[in-house]
Amino acid sequence: MNKTLLNLGILVSAVGIVWWFAAGANTGWTKTSVQRLERDPVTEIETPVWDKRFVPGIELLAVAGAVSIAFIAAARLLRRKTASKT
Repeated sequence: MNKTLLNLGILVSAVGIVWWFAAGANTGWTKTSVQRLERDPVTEIETPVWDKRFVPGIELLAVAGAVSIAFIAAARLLRRKTASKT
């Protein structure tokens, strides 16, 4: 049981970090839309355009870390008791 919880904690941490980097590694809060500048071909004026895109923020990375720490702590607390040899 404790080995499973330890592995699950490591897996949650790794998946959280990889997903955060792959989705944009935003160091601010989570965004559901991103602004980009689009240039008008006739007037050459740049105007902001909002794209619907999910970019996970640092708080989702922190939640993945907290869940990972909770699993690892549970694995350490649920260690099997070994019989002492005398």
